[in-house]
Amino acid sequence: MEAKMIRRYDIMEVSLLAGKIMLQSGAETYRVEDTMMRIAASYGISESHSYVTPTGIIFSIETSEPTKTKLIRINERSTDLEKVTLVNSISRQISKGHLTLEEAYNALEKLDQSDLSYSFLIQVAAASIASGCFLIMFQGMWKDFIPALITGGVGFTSLIFLHRLVPIKFFAEFLASFIIGMVSYGFVKLGIGQELDKIIIGSVMPLVPGLLITNAVRDLMAGHLVSGLSKGAEAFLTAFAIGTGIAVVFTLT
Repeated sequence: MEAKMIRRYDIMEVSLLAGKIMLQSGAETYRVEDTMMRIAASYGISESHSYVTPTGIIFSIETSEPTKTKLIRINERSTDLEKVTLVNSISRQISKGHLTLEEAYNALEKLDQSDLSYSFLIQVAAASIASGCFLIMFQGMWKDFIPALITGGVGFTSLIFLHRLVPIKFFAEFLASFIIGMVSYGFVKLGIGQELDKIIIGSVMPLVPGLLITNAVRDLMAGHLVSGLSKGAEAFLTAFAIGTGIAVVFTLT
């Protein structure tokens, strides 16, 4: 009986670790639940139940022994779709019987501790180029491409540093959008930029919570109302913070 308890505990740990990595990396709620239950089923657990919200995971498995349930808290969430893909790959290997419990847990633990995100300079460069391209997409002038590129880079850099400096949610988005508005106004005032609205629109696009909005809609369509509404509320508050920062700039200028 003791051996069975250890085995069941290990299956739960592997499933929870996979779910934790996926949820922290921006995966949809239904995908997290499905992956956890598939992993448990691959190791012989026919009955398992999971309940996932953006801030926590509850998982239980049923065997001949008393049902065991465990809860883990999710405090930080980011966007790292490569980790989601790698967890799915490990899950497929488990389903095919290529990984033992120990091998699966070690692979997931190594993935959890790894940092697969792009370097700071690459992220800023990508945000800068995206800002300039969004300006053109919204029918802005090519003369404003460089101002939008610089403003978007400055705004995204501010967002990253403010997130690290002030652990207050939505505060970093507000200040970053305020900085974007001020820099854009400065370019127009100096005669370097022409259309203030187009420069601002292009520059704030890297701040917009696009993945969060998409996941909220997909969770709602999948029937996960709590997760869908909470993610939608978070996306709305983020967008509200961005809009408020820009509105303050227009008020002051």
